Amino acid sequence: MTVEPASSVRPLSAPAPRAGAGPTTAHHPPGGRAAWFAWSIGVSVYVLAVIHRTSLGVAGLDAADRFGIGASALSTFSILQVLVYAAMQIPVGLLVDRFGPRRVLLVGVVLLSAGQLAFAFSGSFGPALASRAVLGCGDAMTFISVLRIAARWFPAAKNPLVAQLTGLAGMSGNLVTTVVLAQALHSEGWTPTFTAIALLGVAVFALVALFLREAPDGPATATASPAAAPRPGVGRQIRETWREPGTRLGLWIHFTTQFPGNAFGLLWGLPYLVEAQGMTRAAAGGLLTLLVLSNMSFGFLFGRVLSRTARARMPIVLTVIGATALLWAVTLAWPGGHPPLWLLVTVVLVMGSNGPASLVGLDYARARNPVERLGTASGIVNMGGFIGTMITLFGIGVLLDTLSPSGADTYAASAFRWAFCWQYVPLAVGTLMILRLRKKLAEAPA
Repeated sequence: MTVEPASSVRPLSAPAPRAGAGPTTAHHPPGGRAAWFAWSIGVSVYVLAVIHRTSLGVAGLDAADRFGIGASALSTFSILQVLVYAAMQIPVGLLVDRFGPRRVLLVGVVLLSAGQLAFAFSGSFGPALASRAVLGCGDAMTFISVLRIAARWFPAAKNPLVAQLTGLAGMSGNLVTTVVLAQALHSEGWTPTFTAIALLGVAVFALVALFLREAPDGPATATASPAAAPRPGVGRQIRETWREPGTRLGLWIHFTTQFPGNAFGLLWGLPYLVEAQGMTRAAAGGLLTLLVLSNMSFGFLFGRVLSRTARARMPIVLTVIGATALLWAVTLAWPGGHPPLWLLVTVVLVMGSNGPASLVGLDYARARNPVERLGTASGIVNMGGFIGTMITLFGIGVLLDTLSPSGADTYAASAFRWAFCWQYVPLAVGTLMILRLRKKLAEAPA
């Protein structure tokens, strides 16, 4: 068989039928206005989570001054947050499959708000680090829950588009961070700014509690309900999901495509542009805003393409990986370590494709798992990019401290150049795994 059968036969975005899977795979979600309304409420939580997640990206230099820490310790904030996020993906997927996305989203909002509020009042490194861990736990509960809501409300053929639109909506949260939060930090200060973000959770919690319906009414809802479905053991559910070659391929696609843009936007983009390239904070913030806008544009483009044909999946993935690797190579090899502005803009624009390309991994997992395992499969795949991000954040931080032992004030363009070369280690490993598993998927039965 071929890896990418024509979508006119059976869209690969639809879960593959399984013997004994029961009626959960047979219902037909209605779509329509009610579906978009439910999705919009769920996605509001994801937007809030992205605001919380990326808040440190524009506050990295402020955090270094506030807590008196260097690059390795600063990277620990994002590393721990991402580590908790990645570690929670499988547990959250299981919770979504068993208790439904609405309850999981409500718990996520509470944890996000509590973590950010604690971070706002932290005056030392230890409590601030613990608060980012709580925040990462809440963040982990959002994206998978929204995807599960979409799977219940929308026809299978629309799932790739809705997944991309979910990522695109999340980037609007990143836009709030780069435009509003960065300005508020300088005009209002640390504690008022982060307290205001934490209090946004009150409104979002009320919205979800009062208005979110996680599935349409009718006979299909009853058969699709997590409470009504047979519940295999946790270990068995994880093993069966992992055995699917589409799940493993999805994880490595997510791993390889997401981390360059993620590491740049979450932490190292602003220091690189300000300290290594001599930009003002305003100019650096403008490029980070461009990264967000590019991400949103690519999300819409990829969603439209993938909703029409599944054959575009692997070409999109490999093109994004190749373009990102090539442009960073040119940037880092530029004589003197100071590439021209047009090249920096081009790199940022291409990194905007990283997040949307990573969602292709979720399409592969969704195609190979029945509905009752979609939360678990999405959790496994969604670990990938954040593991890659964690490895990259830590590697760059360690190399910066090694190359600039006197601290942040001595970071030079050459130190950033060599530190950013670390990206090619996870990039190479991930690409090799994608090529290997692509072949296995082609040999596996549908």
